Amino acid sequence: MNHISFTHYIRGIELKKELIPSNLRYPFNLPVVKNLDYLELHPQVTYLVGENGVGKSTLLEAIAIAMGFNPEGGTLNSSFSTFDSHSELEAYVKVVKGITRPADGFFLRAESFYNVASNIEELDNEPGFGPKIIDSYGGKSLHQQSHGEAFFATFLNRFRGNGLYILDEPEAALSPLRQLSMISRIHELVKQNSQFIIATHSPIIMSYPNSIIYELGEEGIQQTPLENTNHYNLMKQFFEDKNRLLHHLLDE
Repeated sequence: MNHISFTHYIRGIELKKELIPSNLRYPFNLPVVKNLDYLELHPQVTYLVGENGVGKSTLLEAIAIAMGFNPEGGTLNSSFSTFDSHSELEAYVKVVKGITRPADGFFLRAESFYNVASNIEELDNEPGFGPKIIDSYGGKSLHQQSHGEAFFATFLNRFRGNGLYILDEPEAALSPLRQLSMISRIHELVKQNSQFIIATHSPIIMSYPNSIIYELGEEGIQQTPLENTNHYNLMKQFFEDKNRLLHHLLDE
């Protein structure tokens, strides 16, 4: 693969530990917060991986809000709110920015993507003379597609390049084939000076080579090769010796 030269939109994330009021309550009791000092981001793709409950989505949300995105997702212009459920972590996170500002951006999260789609329809139903917002998403209502189709249509059409794209568990809506297609699309956008920060459980999605993988756990935050991640090794073990693993799981 050819080397891609690009300057970060976000160079790193720093936790303002001196301001944290208590390590005993949420979100400050999450492992990722306890173990975070400074996290250097890759100029192309940074992955946050780990088991449920370590705080990767909470950290991703804090980064997105600190960069001006809506907590529920969408573009930098999205300002709707259906339920105020985000944590206060963004007030304690310092984003170390690069010298270049992104021309485009999107915060895509699986759990609230329905709300983004609904907001687009509401805005497009208001009187106006400009183009419909949905035109930039492929022209077809996101609610008239499956969750996976709507996700991928957004990724394929709305992401324009020269952008900062923050994705929270995109594999939740994507088949393995679509996840492979997503890797190809990530590469296209990286070549168009884009930077990604992705929280994921999918070894397929975390396989993009121009990247850093940070594995988050109770013991700390470790930069880890794909083949050494717990997710990869578990899937490898399952497919190499499925019957033995299932025997242990199902044996009464």
